[in-house]
Amino acid sequence: MTMSDEYYRRDRHIGPSLKYYKLHPDVENPAFATEGSACFDLRAFIPEGTEIRMYDSWGSFNTITVDEHERIFLPKGTRALIPIGLIFDIGSGWSIRLHARSGMALRSGLVLTNSEGIIDSDYVSPVLVMMTNVGNKDQAIINGNRICQAEMVQTYSYVFEEIKEKPLKKANRTGGFGSTGTK
Repeated sequence: MTMSDEYYRRDRHIGPSLKYYKLHPDVENPAFATEGSACFDLRAFIPEGTEIRMYDSWGSFNTITVDEHERIFLPKGTRALIPIGLIFDIGSGWSIRLHARSGMALRSGLVLTNSEGIIDSDYVSPVLVMMTNVGNKDQAIINGNRICQAEMVQTYSYVFEEIKEKPLKKANRTGGFGSTGTK
């Protein structure tokens, strides 16, 4: 048991466990970076020879192979599906939300393509992180690098109910989308 495991058992509310399967023994376990981390880190698993599917700004794709330095270069404006080498076994009533790492987005321009990835509880296939280089130069993604953060979130079921009348105004708000300003 690590100090981190002991901390979580002692000082944090522990919810259900998040089970995962490693596709290779060298895949790093998901882990919280600090005792106060709200999300856990996921790392690229791209050993030499791994094929990565890359998409350009026109939506055309090609496959590249990870080099002997266990890295790929993501050209500016390009998207790629980066494997993490894990399959999650998420309990019913839960999902995993993938978020960009703020430092990576700020310094390198590497972000999640869809802003937030969602892994449903019934998805039991290898997880791929969809990344885009929004920076102005090519960026390296290296095997073992932390590429995103994730959290397990409780999912609530609800029903849809059509109503026959337009909803009434609930506040003194004037205007529509974006009407409260940007500052």
